[in-house]
Amino acid sequence: MTTDPARPVRRLPRAERRAQILEAATRAFARAGYTATGLGDVAAEAGVTQVLLYRHFASKSDLYRAVLDRACTRLAEAVGTDHFDDTSLPTLLRAAAADPEGFRLLFRHAAKEPEFRDVIEGLRAGSTEVTRRHLAERVPGGPWQDWAARLVPVVTLEAVIAWLDAGQPDPDRAAERIRQVVHSVIEAASRPG
Repeated sequence: MTTDPARPVRRLPRAERRAQILEAATRAFARAGYTATGLGDVAAEAGVTQVLLYRHFASKSDLYRAVLDRACTRLAEAVGTDHFDDTSLPTLLRAAAADPEGFRLLFRHAAKEPEFRDVIEGLRAGSTEVTRRHLAERVPGGPWQDWAARLVPVVTLEAVIAWLDAGQPDPDRAAERIRQVVHSVIEAASRPG
């Protein structure tokens, strides 16, 4: 979508315009990543001028961080941040399906951008700690528990991204399939010797 300079941009309340820009930026950044996406790409996706973008965001970096923060907030609101249970995987899949671009930005693109790696590192640290607490009953403390606590979140997130990339097959059974993979990691970590 390109913006016609002769046609005025429809005025929206500031909060609505910001939300519109964030939605468009999420789509644009998810297509090509941070480095390959310019503010012109975002403006075109949002149907606004670059001048209007700068009224809401001081820089491309500021905009990208706002997009990542929004994706983190949405994910935390949908899934929670301090525990997981039998409903967590289906909830995570629904959250990823509701905002696939935001999910991919967080777990595929942001990890590759040194300037934004803190966002994904914070998510990883939190999910590793929650996993470690969950594993305490099933896997003895030590290096294998540490291994599983780090691997379970990675396996889970990669499985969800692969599910999104495959076109979200069999959504009613996807959580169970991912759960089987996670349980395989836990089983491997809990084996004696």
